[in-house]
Parts: sequence; structure tokens; C-alpha cells
Amino acid sequence: MPNLQSSKKDMRKSRAAQVRNRAQRSALRSALKKATSEGSTAEARLAAVKLLDRAARKGLIHANAAGRHKSRLAKAR
Repeated sequence: MPNLQSSKKDMRKSRAAQVRNRAQRSALRSALKKATSEGSTAEARLAAVKLLDRAARKGLIHANAAGRHKSRLAKAR
């Protein structure tokens, strides 16, 4: 357990970010599975692309990883 006040705050911030990142990553994975499943709709693919763009912009995933996923979604149509 940290002793310094700033270290305690850093720990709180990192825990909050961890929870937030886990939720966003889970939502992204769910959207990708829904978009790549059989009988997926155009809305599901569009939602996945939006989540990929946001995740790359926020640094949740690498920009090239987002581009790779988007390319594979477009090719699978």
C-alpha cells in the first residue's frame, strides 16, 4: 500500500482506468463477434467499426489493429 498521497491517488486512478478499459474492451469484442457472425446486419458492422475507431483514438487498441479488423469486416461482406 503506498504511503505518499500522490501514490494513493495514482493507484485510485489506475484502478478506475482498468475497470473502464476492461468494460470497453469487452464491449468491443462483443460487437466484433456480433458483426462477424452469420446473418450479421449492416448496423452491427457499422457499430463495430465505430467502436474500433473510438478504441484506436483513445489508445485502447493500436491503430493498425483497428485498421486490420475494419479491413477484415469489409472483406467479409
